[in-house]
Amino acid sequence: MSTPSAPPPCPHLAAHRLSSRPLRFLRRCLRVRPLGRPEIRRDPRELPRCSPCAAAAPSPTSRLYACLSCAAVFCPSHAASHASASAGPGHQIAVDVDRAELFCAACGDQVYDPDFDHAVFLAQSSSLLPSTSASSPSPSAALRKRRRVDYRAWAPDPAEFALMSSADPTTSASAAAPAGLRGLNNLGNTCFMNSVLQALLHAPPLRNYFLGDRHNRFLCPRRTPVRHRATDADAARVACLACDLDEIYSAAFSGERMPYSPAKFLYSWWQHASNLASYEQQDAHEFFISILDHIHENIKDDQQKSHAQAQGHGDCCIAHRVFSGILRSDVTCTSCGFTSTTFEPCMDISLDMDAGDNSSFGVANTKPHVRNGERGLAGMNSKVSTLMRCLERFTRSERLDAEQKFFCEHCNERQESLKQMSIRRLPLVSCFHIKRFEHSSVKKVSRKVDHCLQFPFSLDMAPYLSSSILRSRYGNRIFPAEASDADAVSEMSSEFEIFAVITHSGKLEAGHYVTYLRLNNHWYKCDDAWVTRVEEHTVRTSQAYMLFYVQKTLYYKACERAATV
Repeated sequence: MSTPSAPPPCPHLAAHRLSSRPLRFLRRCLRVRPLGRPEIRRDPRELPRCSPCAAAAPSPTSRLYACLSCAAVFCPSHAASHASASAGPGHQIAVDVDRAELFCAACGDQVYDPDFDHAVFLAQSSSLLPSTSASSPSPSAALRKRRRVDYRAWAPDPAEFALMSSADPTTSASAAAPAGLRGLNNLGNTCFMNSVLQALLHAPPLRNYFLGDRHNRFLCPRRTPVRHRATDADAARVACLACDLDEIYSAAFSGERMPYSPAKFLYSWWQHASNLASYEQQDAHEFFISILDHIHENIKDDQQKSHAQAQGHGDCCIAHRVFSGILRSDVTCTSCGFTSTTFEPCMDISLDMDAGDNSSFGVANTKPHVRNGERGLAGMNSKVSTLMRCLERFTRSERLDAEQKFFCEHCNERQESLKQMSIRRLPLVSCFHIKRFEHSSVKKVSRKVDHCLQFPFSLDMAPYLSSSILRSRYGNRIFPAEASDADAVSEMSSEFEIFAVITHSGKLEAGHYVTYLRLNNHWYKCDDAWVTRVEEHTVRTSQAYMLFYVQKTLYYKACERAATV
């Protein structure tokens, strides 16, 4: 088998070598683009074009060549005419303007010259070396440019303070787009996280805390640079969810409307909750409790924590100051009447669905329920529950089972008893978790309760407080222990307004979470990255899973004045 022979050399290139100097001199006419592709050096304002084609619109994909003898520019269509029309020799060889490749106009093909190839190689090599020209900065200037600038806390001047005092942080220049209303990208079955984050971003006390620079991520002691993290264990230890949440607040209230990706927050949460570190769908309520617990661990103050735990208040961090309340549990012996009272903190209240007949499996009572200024939507669904009936069911007396007999200190034995729950102290933001997921230990099955839940926009929690429960039990008799109770709630602070609703649609195994936000008396649907304005009826008919209420009046002891949210 014969080996293929090399193509014959171009005779026009050989003639050009004899009549002209070596093509290595073209090195100074070459420049290299940032990606390493050589081209002919020219003025940036110069736009080369084919002279015969100047009258017509040039094709954007057409190649342009410059003659090495006369520097005339022509396209492949007029290359042969230029070579034949020129009188002197050497006009057949040209160079590609954009690619720095030799081209023979007479042959209509690319040609190779070792001298020109060497010139291109030298041009590419010199572009990789550091510049030593006089225009390059001096070493001292480069050091000054790379020097770190320490962070300085910002303090407003009188003019800026007056401007902030006159502005409403919950509104922007456009009434149609409230501040902080920004979508969150779904990172893979993370709608549970996005829905809870939207509610936290617009919880007024929590929003004021982070936007007021009360937790600065640049000054947080747990914020360790990445280069100082020796091991993965150290990285998990220093991960601060409060810092990541502060970053999300800054991004949400920056005025940018493009959806934001909370990937950094998700990764930090995975470090704290390694058992839930996956792209599987999680429960929004479980995520909410997990976030508050880890924020409590991150930004708690040791002195305030020890004092608060001694008093039983739980005001050791912003998470507890906003969401923590106190429940009262009274267990009464049916034999002697002795009552044992215990108190426990709570971050939310989980409520069983009540469809009118005290059972989530029964038929609802069609009689409209009027309370807290809300009337039931009659005829909308045969299985309709109300938030007020769920609260009444939560705070009513129930007889404990025989297996749960109470040990009475007076009778000195286990007796049948009655248990009643009530709310001793209300939090600034009340979160109600609706138990829509039922698990049967007998049938070994789980299902979702799809009943509609009616909830008021204005809620009065006074009927469910310990003071009201005790008054209905004992009358108007005054008990010294209750009169001196430091957690006694005034009637003004028992009034709440709704600001967020998290809904769940779909089945138990596969569903989707959506958040409805109430901003400036308008409702907005936050469905991951999509944020749209909806009507009030859409919110009322949704399958509420978590409800967020904020006190109408927030009291600040430091300045002794009330601020309406």
